[in-house]
Amino acid sequence: MTLSDLDRLLAERHSCRAFRPEPVPKDQIEQILTSASRAPSWCNAQPWNIVITSGAETDAFRKALQNEVTTGAPEPDLPFPTAYTGIYQERRRECGWALYEAVGVQRGDRAGSAKQMMENFALFGAPHCAIISSPKELGAYGAMDSGGFVMAFTLAAQALGVATIPQAAVASYGKFLHRYFDIPDDRLILCAISFGYSDADHPANGFRTDRADLDEIARWVG
Repeated sequence: MTLSDLDRLLAERHSCRAFRPEPVPKDQIEQILTSASRAPSWCNAQPWNIVITSGAETDAFRKALQNEVTTGAPEPDLPFPTAYTGIYQERRRECGWALYEAVGVQRGDRAGSAKQMMENFALFGAPHCAIISSPKELGAYGAMDSGGFVMAFTLAAQALGVATIPQAAVASYGKFLHRYFDIPDDRLILCAISFGYSDADHPANGFRTDRADLDEIARWVG
């Protein structure tokens, strides 16, 4: 594999927001997990644990999650950002408005934006969802290591033609996820990854985000 091959995967990977219904074969999901498990971790702790839904179980989870969102309140295991300011706020807004423009939601259309937001909890129609957790005792380092696993998962999936979207929105209902999947309280639920085959013709998949120039993210010393 060359750097060009890796760059191609990185460029092709995007957050898929509309999936086709057909499932990914189990042997391919196992390949993705095996590849992702090669991600580096502090002291080789490999703190990630994954619950994966398929078929009717995904549909049941989707329905239960949407019901929780409409009747309950967010209770994430990890504190969400206290604010987005400066360039981080600008990037967040650019991404949000690019999505709204793609799906035809106009500025000020609160009903339209709320409907699109709820697509998060419909898992964007994905046939599979992976719930990622890490031991509470490993704190931020376990979460950081698991972030590497999430990145490796998305790239391995992309290499097999499988689309993904890591979702913090799903993890915002952490208490519900603990109950629904019987995930022990000594683990932190970090995020979900909805995955399947992209509906390439859906307008929600018709935009891409930019990346910052090197001089915005790197400072050279020496």
